[in-house]
Amino acid sequence: QVQLVESGGGLVQAGGSLKLSCAASGRAFDGNVLGWFRQVPGKEEREFVAALTWAGLVTRYADSVKGRFTISKDDAKNSIYLQMENLKPEDTATYYCAARRSNILTRATMTPGAFDYWGQGTQVTVST
Repeated sequence: QVQLVESGGGLVQAGGSLKLSCAASGRAFDGNVLGWFRQVPGKEEREFVAALTWAGLVTRYADSVKGRFTISKDDAKNSIYLQMENLKPEDTATYYCAARRSNILTRATMTPGAFDYWGQGTQVTVST
């Protein structure tokens, strides 16, 4: 059974940094896509943030986080990370780690429905 466990969320001032971690287990993720989404209370759909192919050939970012967030992975730890810099109050959300069985990562697959497995989420709050 696939399990994704996020950690690293917290409260930070605007302009600060946080690094989220996602430990993945339950299957080999070669040939898969792993990524991050976020959801704000009151909004129905989770918003794509960033994703990568486990082979490391493709990374994609939402326009709102480009240049501020960096997604990375550690093969040995079977983990992905989201380094968030220059955080803004509008980055406040619950952040979810997600995995997609396919290794296709295109603009069309940067949606919650294209991902098969989800973590429980970690809260990030950015204060002014």
